[in-house]
Amino acid sequence: MLEIRKVYTAVEETRIEGGKKVDNPIKMITTMAVIKNPWIDRGYVENLKPEIDEYAPEIGELLVAELFKHIGSPDEVEAFGKAAVVGVDGEIEHASAFIHTLKFGNKFRDAVKGTSILSFTNKRGGAGSAVMIPMVHKTDESERSHFVTFEAAIPDAPRADEIVVAIGISTGGRPHPRTGNRHQDMIEMGLV
Repeated sequence: MLEIRKVYTAVEETRIEGGKKVDNPIKMITTMAVIKNPWIDRGYVENLKPEIDEYAPEIGELLVAELFKHIGSPDEVEAFGKAAVVGVDGEIEHASAFIHTLKFGNKFRDAVKGTSILSFTNKRGGAGSAVMIPMVHKTDESERSHFVTFEAAIPDAPRADEIVVAIGISTGGRPHPRTGNRHQDMIEMGLV
């Protein structure tokens, strides 16, 4: 049985950037679940798939439900991403296991009407480690304006035998984007 010790949500709203008011304040939200690492104390486990198949959908559903307590509809979401941090007694593969499966990712992608590949980070760390969630536009990963990162931390997680699994969204791109996008670059360079 999946042991969930804590669910944590962080919300940031940017109203002024670079000294200039943001016309439509941009929210970034992350929702994280702190779970007991199901592979801990078992030594090297060759096949992680049984636990992935059993728990990844449940984690995805939980995080999506928590996220929607803070946004009104999928239409508010413009960018998204995911992350995991495994405690120091776990393997990096344990962090990757739950977020790198469609059984997790599609719960999130479908809920926010996304089509892009979910950008991600996964790492090992101790309690209070930063959870870095890189994001891309939910339907066009070429839009540089939506290459954003949200960082949050849970003071007491992950413990050595835990994994923090996170999803994150942004209701907009960077406040005042001025770097163009990949499509423009390709046209300017004569590549299309």
